[in-house]
Amino acid sequence: MNRVSLCLVLLCLPLPALAATGPELAGIPIDFIFFALTLLGVAVFHHSTLYVALTGLASIILYKLGFTDFRGITGLEGLFTHLGHEWVTIANLLGLLLGFSLLARHFEESGIPAIIPRYLPGDWRGGFVLLIMIFVLSSFLDNIAAALIGATVAATVYRRRVHIGYLAAIVAASNAGGSGSVVGDTTTTMMWISGIGPMEVLHAYVAAIPALFIFGIIAAKQQARYAPIHASDTSNLSIDWGRIGVVGLILAAAIGANIVVNTQYSNIATAFPFIGVAVWVALLAATPFKRPEWSLLPEAFKGSVFLLSLVLCASMMPVEKLPVAAWETAFGLGFVSAVFDNIPLTALALTQGGYDWGVLAYAVGFGGSMIWFGSSAGVALSSIFPEARSVGLWLRHGWHIAVAYVIGFFIMLLTVGWHPS
Repeated sequence: MNRVSLCLVLLCLPLPALAATGPELAGIPIDFIFFALTLLGVAVFHHSTLYVALTGLASIILYKLGFTDFRGITGLEGLFTHLGHEWVTIANLLGLLLGFSLLARHFEESGIPAIIPRYLPGDWRGGFVLLIMIFVLSSFLDNIAAALIGATVAATVYRRRVHIGYLAAIVAASNAGGSGSVVGDTTTTMMWISGIGPMEVLHAYVAAIPALFIFGIIAAKQQARYAPIHASDTSNLSIDWGRIGVVGLILAAAIGANIVVNTQYSNIATAFPFIGVAVWVALLAATPFKRPEWSLLPEAFKGSVFLLSLVLCASMMPVEKLPVAAWETAFGLGFVSAVFDNIPLTALALTQGGYDWGVLAYAVGFGGSMIWFGSSAGVALSSIFPEARSVGLWLRHGWHIAVAYVIGFFIMLLTVGWHPS
């Protein structure tokens, strides 16, 4: 077994502890074995990730149809009931991933990424400042948008020679920046909808900020050794304010839909994919003024289907019961979220109660950065940099993400403590 497979197996070990009683092999539920094999296939066959994910999804569905159930409902009725519960999440993610891929190209063609090197230090500090910018953006934007904007800037200032460790840091910065904000990440928004106030997750930044300095400095130095910031003559460049306006309109639509629906109409937030639809309404409304590059959609769609396949696989796992709510559980969930979608984990934690929500927000929000498909931001970034679709390279060069996660977690625990709600 190679090191990549071993790492994934180790990450999957906590999963059976979350499972309900069902058919097992050597004490491990069969569902999880299918899921683990899918993840291993993604790690080993990283040039065929879409086909591996779809094969895994089909295998899990067929197994559950024949031998078990979907949250207590058997057969096709159970499958359709489950899909009925999950379709809003899937549709929102699809709308955001596809819409933000077009947004990123608008931003790239606006001219701003080419001008940014004027204002960045020329050594490793320039890369670190860019990560700080992504972190701040993600505190009020969706983390997918922050990651794609950061990746677009990096592609320009480094002439597309971006180190894998720095790509991992871009994803980590976007996830860390959203962990303490109720509009910065899907998981924190879910907490907000459930009645948890913004101040109850804010202390996630006590961990996220030190983590940013740890992985950010290391990754910036990796990038500086690999390829320095390219400072070209920008005297003749001009900013396309029309494209900037389109970017602003799309982001405003996403933020506005998120805030309005979740504060004023939270009872119907799970009935329709308002955020994904709002992004596409804004995008199409702006098309007569600035035409998007539609040719990007086929490749973005493949990446989106890959992520959504894993999300659906994770949603079908028998995780009807979490371990007792404690800081140790929250710490472990950070590693689980690297391979297991953090949305159902957060939903289960909200149902169970008894968590310190800031600690949990940091764990499940930032933890997914440890593997490229552990968060939607990582999958979105891979549409710009396909070389990121390698678990082995991500773990080898992005090792500082896991180190930063652990150190940040214990800084928060020692300074703020564990205060369950």
